[in-house]
Amino acid sequence: MKKKNWYHIFPRNTGLSSYIWIIFCILPFYFIFRSSSFMEVIFGIFMILLFFSSYRLSFLTNSSLAYLWISIDMIINIVMTLLFGYVYFSLFLAFFIGNIQNKIGFIILYIVHLLTTIAAITIGFFIKSDAFFSQLPFIIISVIGVILLPFNMYNRYKQEILEGQLEDANQKISQLMVIEERQRIARDLHDTLGQKLSLIGLKSDLAKKLLTVKPEKATKEINDIQQTARTALNEVRELVSDMRGIKLIDEVKRVRQILAAAEIDFQIEGDSNLKDTPLLVENVLSMCLKEAVNNIIKHSQATSCHVVINQYPNEVSITIQDNGMGIPDKQSPKGHGLQGMEERLEFVNGSLKIETNEGTKLTVQVPKVIQVTK
Repeated sequence: MKKKNWYHIFPRNTGLSSYIWIIFCILPFYFIFRSSSFMEVIFGIFMILLFFSSYRLSFLTNSSLAYLWISIDMIINIVMTLLFGYVYFSLFLAFFIGNIQNKIGFIILYIVHLLTTIAAITIGFFIKSDAFFSQLPFIIISVIGVILLPFNMYNRYKQEILEGQLEDANQKISQLMVIEERQRIARDLHDTLGQKLSLIGLKSDLAKKLLTVKPEKATKEINDIQQTARTALNEVRELVSDMRGIKLIDEVKRVRQILAAAEIDFQIEGDSNLKDTPLLVENVLSMCLKEAVNNIIKHSQATSCHVVINQYPNEVSITIQDNGMGIPDKQSPKGHGLQGMEERLEFVNGSLKIETNEGTKLTVQVPKVIQVTK
């Protein structure tokens, strides 16, 4: 059973306002005070307090005791129905049963609660016909709630659990990817610099020893040190360039995978393998595509994403469109990372166009030749 806090006495996400549940909590007192007997009033108040006490304990207890508390509540529900004509505790019980994720326990409690509720209402029509007929429409609604509400809550909580597990799995995957990337960078740096720095250290020691004894050999060792240092510097630059450079074709593959994981339909038109495009321009386009897709997954509530890539002689444009709820405030300077996209595009003289009509449409345009503004 999914554990709840004490303040979850009022059910959430059931399609009913919390104010209606408050009314259901107050109504039993009205039904009780209609009785003429003082002892019935005292007994009814005791039953109400006992019901909500055990109901709270049923949520706080994450063991077999929860079934004991809910059994007590079922008995109280029958008593309140027969003595006072109050049938609405059955809705609280239906909500609780929907929280039980153990399939066998859910089915048993569902059947028992449904049968006892219908039996108590049927008997109530014979012993308190006037009270029951006066609230017949509400009793019918309550019975429908007892039938449907447990399944609705059961499926809803099961979906929440699966979504939570998926989110945890995605976080773990992201963490593993970061760790793997760090390890790769560490290996590359070790292979690139480790050997050459060791060589530079050995040759420096050798040159120091030869400097007064054999100046010619010392000079040769110093030249080797300079050449080794230049080679290491070039390799580091290549390594950093590879780390910073993101190919659009690789980013499209990543986008396809992440959208599939988010159950968002993905369609693409055009060739993601860019021709005659500087690496810096392609890197900016890839980062913009990445940011746009992340926004779709996090904020849009979309079910489809359509990407169009157009390559022209002098520029490249990418259109990313979804069928979500759009951007509520696209003028916000920090809204959904759009400012970061605009700053990257400005660096390469690109532009960003935003349209929000039946979803969000982003159009990114970047020239293939970067002009330096003096």
